[in-house]
Amino acid sequence: VSIVPAVHMHDINKTYPGLYQPVVANVGVNLDVDEGEFHVIVGENGAGKSTLMNILYGLQQPDSGSIDLFGSRVSLTGPKDAIGHGIGMIHQHFMLVPSFTVAENIVLGHEPLKGGLMDARSIHAEIASLSRKLGLPLDLKARVHELSVGLQQRVEIVKALYRGARILILDEPTAAL
Repeated sequence: VSIVPAVHMHDINKTYPGLYQPVVANVGVNLDVDEGEFHVIVGENGAGKSTLMNILYGLQQPDSGSIDLFGSRVSLTGPKDAIGHGIGMIHQHFMLVPSFTVAENIVLGHEPLKGGLMDARSIHAEIASLSRKLGLPLDLKARVHELSVGLQQRVEIVKALYRGARILILDEPTAAL
């Protein structure tokens, strides 16, 4: 039985223009991640870790190389493509609206509608069920600016999983903590 990796990045290359010479971020990088696995990519500042993850999330395009997700070749032209393929990313600097509630941040851009209106009751029920299932309890009515950094990170994780992420990228997850 052949099992394909959830993520297969092959021979990824990325170079940026520089003032005097090009800045090489990734050269011939290969990465395989099987479903259910956790990987940690470590290296010094400027080693290309975030560049590689930004390529996987569609924020940047590789100069060459290929990406397969669950055995299918993909071209990720932006985060919307990545999310559509089941990739979620929690950035080092959170992408939350401080004045919005936890629930509003989680559904932002993916609001379920009932009769053309946002159905707050069903949204709260669905998110509460998901956060309980994950063991990541949240006060859905709290304003994000009232939360600790750790709880804001929890909101980001629940948000990515609410949107259907099967692959979750945490870019420097301890930097904010």
